[in-house]
Amino acid sequence: MTVATTRPAVLAARDTAAIYRKITWKLIPFLCLCYLAAYLDRINIGLAKLQMASDLSLSETAFGLGAGLFFVGYILFEVPSNLILQRVGAKIWIARIMITWGLLSTATLLVQTPMQFYIIRFLLGAAEAGFLPGVLFYLTKWFPSWRRSRIIALFMIGLPLSSLIGGPLSGWIMGHFHQVYGMRGWQWLFLLEGIPSVLLGVMTFWLLPNSVESAHWLSTEEKQVVQRDLDNDEGEAKEVKHRLRDGLLNIRVVMLGGIDFSILLSAYAMGFWMPTFIKNAGTTDISTIGYLTAIPSLAALIGMLAIGSSSDRMRERRWHIIVPFIVGAAAMGASTFFSHNVMMTVLLFSVAQAMIIGAVPVFFSLPATFLKGTAAAAGFALACSIANIAGLVSNSVMGIALDLTGSGNGALWFFAACLLFSCLLVIALPAKLVNR
Repeated sequence: MTVATTRPAVLAARDTAAIYRKITWKLIPFLCLCYLAAYLDRINIGLAKLQMASDLSLSETAFGLGAGLFFVGYILFEVPSNLILQRVGAKIWIARIMITWGLLSTATLLVQTPMQFYIIRFLLGAAEAGFLPGVLFYLTKWFPSWRRSRIIALFMIGLPLSSLIGGPLSGWIMGHFHQVYGMRGWQWLFLLEGIPSVLLGVMTFWLLPNSVESAHWLSTEEKQVVQRDLDNDEGEAKEVKHRLRDGLLNIRVVMLGGIDFSILLSAYAMGFWMPTFIKNAGTTDISTIGYLTAIPSLAALIGMLAIGSSSDRMRERRWHIIVPFIVGAAAMGASTFFSHNVMMTVLLFSVAQAMIIGAVPVFFSLPATFLKGTAAAAGFALACSIANIAGLVSNSVMGIALDLTGSGNGALWFFAACLLFSCLLVIALPAKLVNR
């Protein structure tokens, strides 16, 4: 008498890797493209500043305030946005986010005064709120924790790609379209880079399934394998929380927000102000500045893939965050000694971005190790809300430093110190829990 083996069990044993490859190819390239568009619409203001600051009579401090007001809107609406996403589904809500932010980013070409600049940046932040934590929460519904760091890295390469592609593209747009049909180069920048976000938002309705169950390109057996892995993953952690209050009233979520706050202080300093650093180092041609900003972004892309893959392979999280933080902080501090040397500025910021941005996917794999369901949706959003206060702080501090001293060196040293301090918060996270 032979014992029958169920088809799902055989399929799981033989083809689990193939199933996750299929899911990865179906979801991640599109989500990565969306994140690229989102981040490009957020940071292209850094290159646009080189023209629009004089057109709108913006001081460095005023520009820093405007760039930072994006994060006020972002913070206020992030938790509500993620809770709505959990209720209505990723397809509808991510599409809504992308379409509204694309339209508002395009509308930036119409601003004529500093006050209008402040208002549009606030509204852009409110519109984009919830996209990143929403996608991170969405991915927890598809991938178990031991696969998640590499997947998050693949999704988040949209961040460095936005500068790798967007820097040269933005410089080319501003250089070649300046005064075409009477529009300034920075106005063309917002028009041509805002439209793709709207189109991607529309495409979301057709390309993004709400859940494993609604994915028509997975068979019933494949869906069972994925659900089995997700159930087993949840069963490994006795401390996993599910309730809304567990996501909002959780000291570990606050700690994660503090760690991410330190990451974003440095990331936004480099993202928003890199064109200014390169210009102050001695390069004035906008197209050249656009190409040079791509080099640190390429380094960040390589860092994300390498560190994320290593973390998953070793099933270790904490030291894959701490070591990059230390190296990145050292490189950022060292850059202050070469602020008038273009090549050393680009080189040291490349090292800093490879390490700091490279650790981001590992960091974002942590919340789902102790939060699930509604708690995860709220926890992801709350941690990101706390962290994105850094956007306002980073840009304001850098703008004030440049206005008062003509240099951002003091701000960079402060951001590096915050990174080193956050290493203590990482150490405080239980290794047994976060290294699952």
